[in-house]
Amino acid sequence: MRQPPGAEGSPLPASSGALPPHGRQADIGGVIIAPDKFKGSLTAPDVAAHLARGLAAAVPGVRTEEIPVADGGDGTVDAAVAAGYRRVERRVGGPTGEPVTAAFALSGPGDVAVVEAAQACGLSRLPGGRLRPLTATSYGVGELIAAAVDAGARQIVLGLGGSATTDGGAGLIAALGARLLAASGAPVPPGGAALASLGTLDVAGLRDLSGVAVLLASDVDNPLLGPDGAAAVYGPQKGASATDIRVLEDGLARWADAAEAALGRSFRDRAGAGAAGGLGFAALAFLGARMRPGIEVVLDLVSFRERVAGASLVITGEGSLDAQTLRGKAPAGVAAAARAASPGTPVVAVAGSCSLNEESLAAAGLAGAYALTSLEPDVRASMANAGPLLEKLAAQVAADWLPPSR
Repeated sequence: MRQPPGAEGSPLPASSGALPPHGRQADIGGVIIAPDKFKGSLTAPDVAAHLARGLAAAVPGVRTEEIPVADGGDGTVDAAVAAGYRRVERRVGGPTGEPVTAAFALSGPGDVAVVEAAQACGLSRLPGGRLRPLTATSYGVGELIAAAVDAGARQIVLGLGGSATTDGGAGLIAALGARLLAASGAPVPPGGAALASLGTLDVAGLRDLSGVAVLLASDVDNPLLGPDGAAAVYGPQKGASATDIRVLEDGLARWADAAEAALGRSFRDRAGAGAAGGLGFAALAFLGARMRPGIEVVLDLVSFRERVAGASLVITGEGSLDAQTLRGKAPAGVAAAARAASPGTPVVAVAGSCSLNEESLAAAGLAGAYALTSLEPDVRASMANAGPLLEKLAAQVAADWLPPSR
């Protein structure tokens, strides 16, 4: 599915840069390749590399610049590292408490760190892939934040996607020094279910991070509680049954009561408090965090707007182009930023599959779309051979949008 060169969609709001620029700029007339991951198949850097290879084979001498992106979930650290940030690894507690090796990204001067919640408590970190909706903890995220601050970070970008937890960020706060005690005085066990037994929240030992600015990268605007809250909306994705959801809701309500009593302010109804199983609540309440759409944050991290100026074509993409794409996912965010920084530069998308019609693509600012399923209709085979298929799609993009020689 594609539209002819020159088709334009409606512009989406572009954000102003909030982080230090990366300092590089695209070659005039070059092709910017800025995809998100193809979940279950390829990382964003892998997608970008295959597209660059396919373009080079189709148009020898073509100038390309690979700028992998993410929307705040899995791959956010990889995108920062690809943009020049340094990868730092630490052993932290995983979602079940078992140690995992997690990474954050640190800028050259060391003042900005990119922390990805999924690195510590993501679904992919569950041993054997077994879901633990009632007991999974965000403790490791707090350990990553502490490690980033110890490394000198004074601004932390916290990506909230892909978590396996629904503990309201209680684990994160415990890792930073708070004590959660039951009425008996015993420590409250990890996980969202145990929060219902919370009697006392002692924040006397909570680490002082008042000099650290925390920016949440998330597209989720759910409150912490209720039918649109963390347990009800996202609990089932993490394995929670209807009974489990009620248990988790009770625990989150008790946690909110205790946290807000300790702080003297209410945060449970703030937009984004329900993100990542309530990690948003903890960050907003205890870390003074502010929130921005994930793709906008990442585009700032990689200095996309500076690097896209003068490009002849932008290629973006993700695993599935669907209705969620229109709600600010990576391809729509890339298209909006490209239109703002380099008006007239066409943006096309590649994907594993595409369910959007031409009108919807145009509304997302995309001049065309190319899907792996057009080459290999079998989804499993398409995912297994995503790399070579992407190179073939790149040849189609080149035929439609690039001159035969550079």
